[in-house]
Amino acid sequence: MMKELHPELRENVRLLGELLGQSIRYHLGDEIFNKIEKIRIAAKADRNAEISQRKQLKEVLSGLNDEELAPVARAFNQFLNLTNIAEQYHIVRRRAPASELVDNRLDTIEVVFDRLIGQGVSKDKFFAQLADLNLEFVLTAHPTEITRRTLIQKYDQISECLESLDRSDLLDEEYAKIVERLRRLITEAWHTDEIRYERPTAVDEAKWGFAVIENSLWQAVPDFMRQMDAALQERFGEGLPINVNPVRFASWMGGDRDGNPNVTSEVTREVFLLSRWMAADLYLRDIEALRSELSMTACNGELARASGQSREPYRKILAKLRSRLEATRVWAAEALDSTKKPSADVLLNNAELIEPLMVCYRSLRDCGMEVIANGPLLDVIRRAQCFGLQLVRLDIRQDSERHSDVMKEICAYLDIGDYSQWTEEEKQAFLIRELEGRRPLLPKEWPASAEAKEVLDTCKVVAMQPPEGLASYVISMASDPSDVLAVILLLRESGMRHRIPIAPLFETLSDLQGAADSIGRLLDLPWYREYIGGKQEVMIGYSDSAKDAGQMAAAWAQYQAQEALVKVAAKHDVKLTLFHGRGGTVGRGGGPANRAILSQPPGSVAGNFRITEQGEMIRFKFGQPKVAKQSFNLYLGAVLEASLVPPPQPEPAWREMMDKLSGLAVNSYREVVRERPGFVEYFRSATPEQELGKLALGSRPARRKASGGVESLRAIPWIFAWTQMRLMLPAWLGSDTALQTAVDDGGADTLKAMLTGWPFFETHVDMLEMVLSKVDPEIARFYEERLVKPELHPLGDELRRRAGCAVRLINELKGQDELLLDNPVFMHSLQVRNPYTDPLHYLQVELLVRDRAEGETNKETVEKALKVTMAGVAAGMRNTG
Repeated sequence: MMKELHPELRENVRLLGELLGQSIRYHLGDEIFNKIEKIRIAAKADRNAEISQRKQLKEVLSGLNDEELAPVARAFNQFLNLTNIAEQYHIVRRRAPASELVDNRLDTIEVVFDRLIGQGVSKDKFFAQLADLNLEFVLTAHPTEITRRTLIQKYDQISECLESLDRSDLLDEEYAKIVERLRRLITEAWHTDEIRYERPTAVDEAKWGFAVIENSLWQAVPDFMRQMDAALQERFGEGLPINVNPVRFASWMGGDRDGNPNVTSEVTREVFLLSRWMAADLYLRDIEALRSELSMTACNGELARASGQSREPYRKILAKLRSRLEATRVWAAEALDSTKKPSADVLLNNAELIEPLMVCYRSLRDCGMEVIANGPLLDVIRRAQCFGLQLVRLDIRQDSERHSDVMKEICAYLDIGDYSQWTEEEKQAFLIRELEGRRPLLPKEWPASAEAKEVLDTCKVVAMQPPEGLASYVISMASDPSDVLAVILLLRESGMRHRIPIAPLFETLSDLQGAADSIGRLLDLPWYREYIGGKQEVMIGYSDSAKDAGQMAAAWAQYQAQEALVKVAAKHDVKLTLFHGRGGTVGRGGGPANRAILSQPPGSVAGNFRITEQGEMIRFKFGQPKVAKQSFNLYLGAVLEASLVPPPQPEPAWREMMDKLSGLAVNSYREVVRERPGFVEYFRSATPEQELGKLALGSRPARRKASGGVESLRAIPWIFAWTQMRLMLPAWLGSDTALQTAVDDGGADTLKAMLTGWPFFETHVDMLEMVLSKVDPEIARFYEERLVKPELHPLGDELRRRAGCAVRLINELKGQDELLLDNPVFMHSLQVRNPYTDPLHYLQVELLVRDRAEGETNKETVEKALKVTMAGVAAGMRNTG
């Protein structure tokens, strides 16, 4: 049963679609417009049509000539993007009714606060947890943002127009003016090429991250803090303490070099400096505005002394700060092309930025001007506490093998043995001996290889940064204590004089299963325990574990790893921060954020939550101030709730069932993906995996190695490819067999009890249901019929049958006749998009046939249209990888 669109959302979708249609008709003429309309109407009917009608739709699409392919693809792509804009705006509308927030599963912090108070959480406990709360979003450059930045900016302006139309007091001429602005923006978007032809550099990606902060987060953070302050004031008679800053940001853009040769030490240095420049520039705008406002003369003694008894003390203090920010901005710009050292005027520590603002704040309050103190000045203080002088703290990520190779070279040069052949105990003894010693290990001049020099140059760049500019050093494939100790030693040898959190990353199934043992052995080392000062960060990888073992086995391994890590940390009296490397899709650990957080193991959140946000998810969650503010509501509310009222421990019988399900699921998944003859050939034929490389998504290569099978493919293109042909295989394969076997063995009642009593299992099943709702067997079969050789068709038949079985099992477990009955907004969103996504699928198949054909004469036109269909399907599915 399809839920009706809310009237205002329906009107916005209609208006945007009508304006797009007018633009297409005006610029392309009636003939192509009528074809597009015919296809749209046929696609809308196709969902309930007879086979003959579906055949007719496919024939119309396959009959398009090469010159018509791109305009038709672009039309449906643009309509889906406009629908996304309307939906996203509707969720954050000023007058969105409470029932819609419930349907969208959007808890505000006010709702969470009331729920916690109702559960008996005291004021003291509430404020103590807030003071200790640390929610950090790590923006990554993983290549899943398919939309060009220039179009994103136009889409944001379209959203602003929809907000203007939402006013109830508009005059007719005002309404007409806004509609004309919409018409112009949509026409501009239509005449803008939606395809990138050059991959962004790592520095381009970092600049894109800075733009998100400038255009959205800079406003959203203080707005959210004000909302939280008001909610606390209303409930407890006390607002948010000024020194409490629960939301922070870090970035991998320019710091993540794991498998990306384009991220060099020089790139990282440039990104550090650009980040400083951008921060100084943003603060200068704020300080200039404050100087205009803070014209008061009354001040306390502290400010009088600091300003030299100036007649306008606030302006005097702010003028000094402005001068130092200008010096900082100039230095950052000049240092990009030189090794210029910062002068005494350059701001290097956050306290130098915050303290002058706090002097003004305290003075205003002392002089009875609280209303002024709590105005824009407070917003700037909140920004300074969140973003600091570095704007966004940088993570460094590197593979452990690169560090080991450097250690091997050093030891060989010093003639002290073959590091790679030493036992783990020998490595640890050597590394700790060097760390405890005072003499340098590295000679000033030694013939390092290019690879070793690059690692050491990166360490030198990191060592030069103020502590506040650094977040964590993440080590991929770190399974032994020596992997961590080696990084600390290399950083120290490069001049590092302060501690940076070192976060081992566990991402394959075997890694996750051994994570607690690995961290336990690390924490057993007295030198290391003293070094970390009672704090340890561990990163859990979701993408590669799911690709390695299937979604169900990976999810259970992640859950158990977190439980075990919590116990190990408690044993050593260490505060644990778990860093969740989640992607945007279910197959990479994605899904509704608040529900995912609330389903974590008891005690694993405990006031600290670090999570990656990447690609198109950054735009969907943080691209506009109101959207970002809503995301903060979801995340912070869930982290607070999971910390104060953690979920109960699962029943022993439930654990036993998950052990059984996990074992069955991983075997079933790997039997197909790793062992089934013809699977790789089927995958590469039926999906646009090989053509994905033509999309200039990001600076990182799609494969870890130039050659190799599925195992060498990154998780993002692996999922992207299956999403494009609507089989969504990585997110459900294996779960179907596991659940069916459990039901056949009499476990249905246990599964239903788990579904109602265990947030982890409930969330997992709901995520499975969401991804299965996107599976379309008919579309998947069409890809197969046109692109895969007949002898491999039985494999496709089996996969589609198994997907159908998974749907039936979910419906039986949840006691429903069709998917998504308890998530009507998601169901409706999907149903609205399907008629516009379907033609893109059919077009994509036709284009793949032509692109792969020998002797195709119009290759460039076909390839461009193919890229547009990939972008359009990604927009329709609301994700890429």
